[in-house]
Amino acid sequence: MLIRFTIENFLSFRDREVFSLIPGKGTLKPQHKAKPIKGISVLKAAVLFGANASGKSNLVKAIELGRRLVVEGTKAEQPISFDFFKLDKQRRKENARIEYELQHKNKNYAYGFIFNAREIVEEWLFEIGKKSEAKIFERRNSNQFDLAFFKKKNKKEEFHFIEYVAKATPKNQLFLNQVRSSNVAENVGDIEDVFNVIDWFQNTLNIVFPNSMSIRKKIEFLVNADLQKIFTEMLDYFDTGIDGIEFQEIEFEKINVPEELKTEIRNGLLGSKMENASAILSNIQDDKYFILTKKAEDQVSASLLKTRHKTADGTFELFDLKDESDGTRRIMDLIPMIIDFFQGGSVFVIDEMERSLHPNLVYDLFDFFLSHCENISSQFIVASHESSLLTQKLLRKDEIWFVVKESEGISRLHSLEEYNIRFDKEVRRDYLLGRYKGVPRLGNRNNLTVLTLNEG
Repeated sequence: MLIRFTIENFLSFRDREVFSLIPGKGTLKPQHKAKPIKGISVLKAAVLFGANASGKSNLVKAIELGRRLVVEGTKAEQPISFDFFKLDKQRRKENARIEYELQHKNKNYAYGFIFNAREIVEEWLFEIGKKSEAKIFERRNSNQFDLAFFKKKNKKEEFHFIEYVAKATPKNQLFLNQVRSSNVAENVGDIEDVFNVIDWFQNTLNIVFPNSMSIRKKIEFLVNADLQKIFTEMLDYFDTGIDGIEFQEIEFEKINVPEELKTEIRNGLLGSKMENASAILSNIQDDKYFILTKKAEDQVSASLLKTRHKTADGTFELFDLKDESDGTRRIMDLIPMIIDFFQGGSVFVIDEMERSLHPNLVYDLFDFFLSHCENISSQFIVASHESSLLTQKLLRKDEIWFVVKESEGISRLHSLEEYNIRFDKEVRRDYLLGRYKGVPRLGNRNNLTVLTLNEG
């Protein structure tokens, strides 16, 4: 679960801004709060509203940047790829900052780093409680590490191995990525906290952009699941007009995705301890949907999903996914996410979830999640324009956030929790009227000189 996220000097976020999932003082909808871990409780949902170009997507990109630097890292001798705040010449010379406070495996952590295009200047990991914190490691001046925590926890030769890994960490690389790509686990007895945080980025955090190609990370969740039944019921529930699905076997190597992604899939499935571990791959480039399954210790099978439609004479015709509507394809991408959510232990950060979906469907999906989330330890964070979600009948005040871009081009964050409003107040109407900011400031159409408007 994400507790808090802090960003500074990245894209439209010039100053330090904090996005918090810590519950406010409200007592309504207690099932929206996860069970406390060491005194810290977290909200299971949040929605970010704002005008076009206000910074909603930039916040999602910031969360994704940290995930990418931990899991994928930066190539040797290459700059760290990101964009600082460009509208302030002084800020161009200063460092950016990203910090995650997160819950994972019954612990709370604060992990963050300060960086520029050339190097990771600082990096830190603390275990935190409501009123306490314990340093696990700290990095300063790019290559100076405080590893005293590991010295207490490990044998002398094991600690020396951690020291070696730290000293070998390139300036443009996170220590977490260096640990992940080294054989630390085989040589060090106690480095559990570091691997807990790496696991959160790699297997818990899911970032979904409107046009991203996705692969389900929790590859074991489909074991023993009747996929045809799951998809058929979901597609019927969402009123897609589809009468079922079928799977057609194909060669795994013929799937049109980058080779590095195939390697990731193959290694993930073959490395799984589950006999028939499966993954779902959604390839938006070809508008195709694949089910990938571990068949043997060294084999991965692949099936192409086809949709089934009833014809006028009562028979069925098979459709490729490209023949379906944008909305149906979007629903197909959401079905594995729905399964993952109710399995627990997932954090979804979704940009423009409403793309190609009817407003009623978006609202119902949120209501579906939140009305069944009491014993679920998953989290659902969405950047959206869908104003029908702006109601306290669905969300708590502390789950509603606004992103506002000021005249200087600076994005700011604030929550509905900051406003003193009654439970029965019509939030959506006031939002569209501009009370909470985050709505477009349209210009005067009479100033449009390049168009001839026919008013007759």
